[in-house]
Amino acid sequence: MRAVRCRGPRQETLLRMLENTLHHAERPDDLIIYAGLAKAARDHAALATTIRALQELDEDQTLVIQSGKPIGIFPSGPSAPLVLMATSNLIGRWATAEHFYELEQRGLIMWGGYTAGDWQYIGSQGILQGTYQTLSAVADEHFAGSLAGRLVVTAGLGGMGGAQPLAAYMAGGVAICVEADPGRIARRIESGYLERATESLDEALAWADERLAAKAPASIGLLGNAAEALPAMRARGLVPDVVTDQTPAHDMRYYVPAGMTPAEAAELRASDPDELVRRALDSAAEHVRCMLDWQDAGAVVFEYGNNIRAQAASMGVDAFRIPIFMERYIRPLFCRGLGPFRWVAASGDPADIDVVDDIVTREFPDNPLAGRWVPLARKYVRQPEAPGLPARIGWLAHGERARLAVLVNEAVKRGDLRGPVAFTRDHLDAGGVSQPLRETENMPDGSDAISDWPLLNALLNAGSGADLVAIHAGGGGYAGYMQSAGVTAIADGAPASTGRLEAVLTGDTGIGIMRYADAGYDTAADAVRQSGLRWFG
Repeated sequence: MRAVRCRGPRQETLLRMLENTLHHAERPDDLIIYAGLAKAARDHAALATTIRALQELDEDQTLVIQSGKPIGIFPSGPSAPLVLMATSNLIGRWATAEHFYELEQRGLIMWGGYTAGDWQYIGSQGILQGTYQTLSAVADEHFAGSLAGRLVVTAGLGGMGGAQPLAAYMAGGVAICVEADPGRIARRIESGYLERATESLDEALAWADERLAAKAPASIGLLGNAAEALPAMRARGLVPDVVTDQTPAHDMRYYVPAGMTPAEAAELRASDPDELVRRALDSAAEHVRCMLDWQDAGAVVFEYGNNIRAQAASMGVDAFRIPIFMERYIRPLFCRGLGPFRWVAASGDPADIDVVDDIVTREFPDNPLAGRWVPLARKYVRQPEAPGLPARIGWLAHGERARLAVLVNEAVKRGDLRGPVAFTRDHLDAGGVSQPLRETENMPDGSDAISDWPLLNALLNAGSGADLVAIHAGGGGYAGYMQSAGVTAIADGAPASTGRLEAVLTGDTGIGIMRYADAGYDTAADAVRQSGLRWFG
């Protein structure tokens, strides 16, 4: 049993969520969790102060954190959030990559990604179901419901992209995933997200052909550079069935240019970042040209939200002919409040996740996403070893999330679980983000760039009594391109938590479906009316 170090179970749960995020870090010494620069704390001194503050925090107080640095503890009240944070928010005129990096180098700001800065990251599983759901939607629309016998080509096996090979395998496809960093490939094999890997394109293609012929799934890692490996495949006349990408193209300082190793890129990043960016942009342009050629040849091609289209477009490539995965495959789900909901067992006992999985399976038989997903996740997703926390992601809709949280709170009270359960979600959710080149691209009313919605989401969650509420904006390559909100609500078994959980999780998805209803989506308007929420649309 883990020692309790805080003054209440909710504070202890948030501390363990922070530690769990750090457990999954790509570069723990730098506090970087994923995507090259997404951090959980600004620096080690700030981390130490945050830990001490959580241990000293009373249930009627609120800890305030500015870009990963704790500012102070304030009296607030028993129903107020325990933690409020704002990360990498810059005034519009100054929201540029150059200004962000200047402030970062002076130790005044950090980028929190979506779930790193607010301690909600659960490893690659956090994006696994979304990737699986996207590929399943591709299969439903283009391949009669299955990727069996279909080749998926992609790149990037970092903290986000690392979910791709297992998601493709679970959807029945054969995936070749290009990655320049051998360490990332090794981590994905060790975690069970990747079957095997090679440095040889010939060998990777031979393995793929064998599985394609048998219509058996496979996940294959290819050590190499996407800007070189994909054109090499194209030169052989290969046309994959599905093509996407999750290299760290959101920030060209972390995209490895053709002809360079990750170590060489890191050296150039330190000595001449402008030259690194120039080379990276040239490589990303060739990378996207290859994707476009495959799209023209009949492949299903989409960007998976890493901003590579915008980077290539800056080099004169007609990159926006490639659709974004959000608008194409996920937005219809968001209109119903369906999105990447998560639960994390603060006890550290995987049996607690089994209990919640059983509740989901029993209580939501009409949710095909959860019904199909939970058995697959139980089979393929390994829970992290201590000090990591067992977790599950499951796409539940408006109303279902609140109902699950109340049921779990009752289970904690009865002693069916060994400890509290934290409920959270990706910022990539119905009401959690505005990003005109991804989540909110091509809104029918033209409201792509209006960031009122995630800000209202955060305000509503704070007013409803969430345990942690965060407002994030873009940093580095995403500066000026995004605004998002994160939330954590904890089921600790206390009677007072029932109303708090219901209010938070009803409002969190409710404002999301209202956002899409307001934009003109009929399915979202129907969802709002069926919810019983008061909407003035």
